[in-house]
Amino acid sequence: MPRVKKFNEEETLGKAMCLFWRNGFHATSMQDLVNYLGINRASIYDTYGGKKELFDSAFKHYRTVNRKQLQAFLESQESVKEGFRRLFQHGISEAVCDTERKGCFVINVTTEMVPNDEKILAVIQENKTFMIGVFENFLKIGVASGEISATKNIKNLASLLHTFFNGIKIVSKTDTNEEELLASVDTVLTLLDS
Repeated sequence: MPRVKKFNEEETLGKAMCLFWRNGFHATSMQDLVNYLGINRASIYDTYGGKKELFDSAFKHYRTVNRKQLQAFLESQESVKEGFRRLFQHGISEAVCDTERKGCFVINVTTEMVPNDEKILAVIQENKTFMIGVFENFLKIGVASGEISATKNIKNLASLLHTFFNGIKIVSKTDTNEEELLASVDTVLTLLDS
């Protein structure tokens, strides 16, 4: 008879995500995973594959959850400019309140594994394209409503805001002055003014 799993796969994947996010791929051993997840090696291999397969699944889980949250957040905003400000403000507050200083999992993976892992590089590039697309679509809403001038180069602005968003996530790992970080956000967002 097949063995019945005594753990929740989705919950365990979330825990693995947190461990990889905090420690990185290379610094997380299989024994770390066994200890942190509270399941044995055989269960990890049977359910997720090896360490790299579990990492890939955990990283995909992070991106999926973040994409849904980002889109839901932007869809709930009445103003495009204020929506971006709130998004950046939320990112800053999240980073400043995180006592582990984990930062952004995508950025951490980029700095740890690129350029040596071609598959991860492709995933990172696809994620960037997706994020810029979301920002671009949100900016187009601002153009349609008259909040943002139709003369603006929306594609370039979306790319710049994505770059800035990543930068602010890195800087806020070490700089906990929310007021100063928000002043930078306000300066960048003046680019959306007519």
